[in-house]
Amino acid sequence: MSSVTLGLICGLVFGLIDVAVMAPMKFEDKRRKSEAISAAFIERFMLGFLIPNVSLDMHQAISGALLGLGLSVPTAIITRAYLPIIGIGASGGLVIGFITHAVV
Repeated sequence: MSSVTLGLICGLVFGLIDVAVMAPMKFEDKRRKSEAISAAFIERFMLGFLIPNVSLDMHQAISGALLGLGLSVPTAIITRAYLPIIGIGASGGLVIGFITHAVV
């Protein structure tokens, strides 16, 4: 499987998992909820897409965890929800890194 195809699959799955985690959350109104869920999906989709397609000189799992951690920090700072956003980003990046190492 090509790294682009794997990235599309991982991005879609990671994005949908994050949407499922956010769906039961309460927001001020429907517009804010749809904005937050859309932004979360796009961020996690791009993480899932980038990890299989970025080659750093280290194990893909470590690379994935670093990308997940680093790319989640800005959103965590903006929302002040540090642990859930950074935790899901880093752990999802780690898992996608292991999948990438096994498949590509």
